[in-house]
Amino acid sequence: MLNEEIEQLPVTLRRERMLQVISERQFVRVADLSDAFGISDVTVRGDLAALESSHAVRRVRGGAIAPLGTGRTEPSYEESSVALIGEKQRIGEAAAAMVSSGMSVLLDVGTTTTAIARALVARTDLEQIVVITNGLKVALELEDAAGRITVVVTGGTLRRLQHSLVNPMATVLLDRLHADLGFVGCNGVDVERGVTNLNLPEAEVKQRMIAAAQRVVVVADGSKLGQVHLGRVAGLDEVDTLVTGPSAPVHEVARLRRAGVDLVQVE
Repeated sequence: MLNEEIEQLPVTLRRERMLQVISERQFVRVADLSDAFGISDVTVRGDLAALESSHAVRRVRGGAIAPLGTGRTEPSYEESSVALIGEKQRIGEAAAAMVSSGMSVLLDVGTTTTAIARALVARTDLEQIVVITNGLKVALELEDAAGRITVVVTGGTLRRLQHSLVNPMATVLLDRLHADLGFVGCNGVDVERGVTNLNLPEAEVKQRMIAAAQRVVVVADGSKLGQVHLGRVAGLDEVDTLVTGPSAPVHEVARLRRAGVDLVQVE
């Protein structure tokens, strides 16, 4: 819908659509809502005040967030695996191209990191690679390259939704390692709030992976850019490279690059 058409929306309908945007993204800036709806910052703040008075949103500095309990539920691994398949495959190939023979690699749980595992298996030039992962699906994908790739599973408590291993006991091994490269997935990447995740148990493991890696590469399909979620994983200053795809919003890519992020966008 064009901004001219949005401006003509009745106030109640505009606020309803504004609430939908906030619920989907979890955090939205005043400036973003102003641009999206073709209205002034003052009008946006008035709308947010009205929504807050009905407890539909919670205002924070610079924008608004969805109140606890109103966010999207976490999709299962199987649900995520059918979304943006081609894009995740290309991200996986770009990430795998960063690996050289003899490297030690931390490989996080997730559908995009599973794509990295497949790409690593396809790279028959690689030898003497050690991959440490907390993802059971990732480990099984790498099994086909046994001999060229040594797979170490972190251990821990099984989290069924993502087939991941989390605390207790998931980070004991990570605290004793120093890997050359760490590939970390997430549910959100935002200029101000950094890398975030929907669930706290996996966010904690991701934090330990980042601490254990000499070089940190965050992999996120384009739908994750501009998103903010409950569990903080890392600030952007803790990330060496971000690899994303063509579905990423142009303005979010531009904001991240202006912030100094080394961003690789696959086609």
